[in-house]
Amino acid sequence: MRNATLPITLILIGAIWLLVHFKLFPDRDWLIAVGLIAGGVSVLVCDGITKSSVVTGPMMMATGAAWWLHDGQNLTWSVLMPALLICLGVLMLVARMDAVPDQRPADTAGS
Repeated sequence: MRNATLPITLILIGAIWLLVHFKLFPDRDWLIAVGLIAGGVSVLVCDGITKSSVVTGPMMMATGAAWWLHDGQNLTWSVLMPALLICLGVLMLVARMDAVPDQRPADTAGS
């Protein structure tokens, strides 16, 4: 089965964004920021270091940090979005390195 981390992450972020836009989500921006950061950490813990997780996990954490900076520190999205794009580009370059494996190595400890 192919890795579904990125599509699930995009669906989650889009759903939260829509809920916030339509005021269906409680006004708890810190909760969203912490949820995104925790989701990014969980991607890295569950998937290990792979070409996919090395982009998805830190990008979720950066999005959570940007959400918090926008809400708590009043930084505008016109500053945060380019910073997130730069972060995404750097992470994608890191994922291209040969040292980063395509998949999580199989657990051979039980053999």
